[in-house]
Amino acid sequence: MTKSLNAIAQKLMTPGKGILAADESEGTIAKRFAKINLPNSLDLRRDYREMLFRSTEAMKKYISGVILTEETLEQSAADGTPFRAILADADCIPGIKVDRGAFPMPGDTGEKITEGLDGLRQRLAHYASLGAGFAKWRAVITINDIAPTRNNIRANAHALARYAILCQEAGIVPVVEPEVMGDGEPGNHSMERCAQVTGDVLENVFKELRLAGVDLAGMLLKPNMVLPGINSRERPTVEDVARRTVEVLKEHVPAAVPGIAFLSGGQTDEEATAHLSAMNRIPNKPWPLTFSYGRALQNVALRTWAGRRENFPAAQAAFAHRAHMNSLAALGEWSNELDRAA
Repeated sequence: MTKSLNAIAQKLMTPGKGILAADESEGTIAKRFAKINLPNSLDLRRDYREMLFRSTEAMKKYISGVILTEETLEQSAADGTPFRAILADADCIPGIKVDRGAFPMPGDTGEKITEGLDGLRQRLAHYASLGAGFAKWRAVITINDIAPTRNNIRANAHALARYAILCQEAGIVPVVEPEVMGDGEPGNHSMERCAQVTGDVLENVFKELRLAGVDLAGMLLKPNMVLPGINSRERPTVEDVARRTVEVLKEHVPAAVPGIAFLSGGQTDEEATAHLSAMNRIPNKPWPLTFSYGRALQNVALRTWAGRRENFPAAQAAFAHRAHMNSLAALGEWSNELDRAA
């Protein structure tokens, strides 16, 4: 099993490819649809995902895997073709979000704990039978005047480890996502504060993964980049963010991990691409770095689609462009000039 898990992880980290995060909950996609005045209906959610998955150029050239929801994993396009079959035609591995969301942590710290371990073993067996090759569980770490607390870091790290070992038991590669939030309240922390918290979180996560017996060669890490809070006045350069992020990862992430696929964490499309490319220009990293973006891949495509099937070609072209730019970034070859010229 170890060999097959590592093979899946390696395929997800194919050079020049990354993971499309299309696992927005109903609540999250409702907010995104509301921004373009669309109702959150089952048919529109289906059409939107179909537009993305049938973007042949983007999916075949630049995307190695797609994180789905339970709804989407078993859903079909308007013509009856299962989404799983469309992804298989593009040689993309289907993945599945398995957590049930982040809920308030007991106490008055403003922190959250991710839930969803109850019944997870049975759900994973079902997802595996549907062809899911990997899964995702997101832990949310808050920075404020009193957070993160030791209790919250340990609780989320422990949950990530329990999730990861259950995934491996089911033959599914766990994508471990501890996200140190940059857009929480008050969101004015420094980049160095983010670096310290990110390092502490990663240290605890890998301690718990080892204690749980997780095979590090059969998992992927999906971390945040090291950035100042969204309301901070600090304005680091792209190179500063890349250098500090890689330093923290080198200090806390074992070389046995097959790869790191970053979340975009509220960055603009171009920021997420620029930071990834700059990191990939830094030499002597023990693991490949790529993207696992949601908003930063979909923003322009979503607005271009606007709920109309006749807009599929234009929206797919916008998605293909953003995916191509991030493919270049995963190789350290992106530039502003290339982005604007395309």
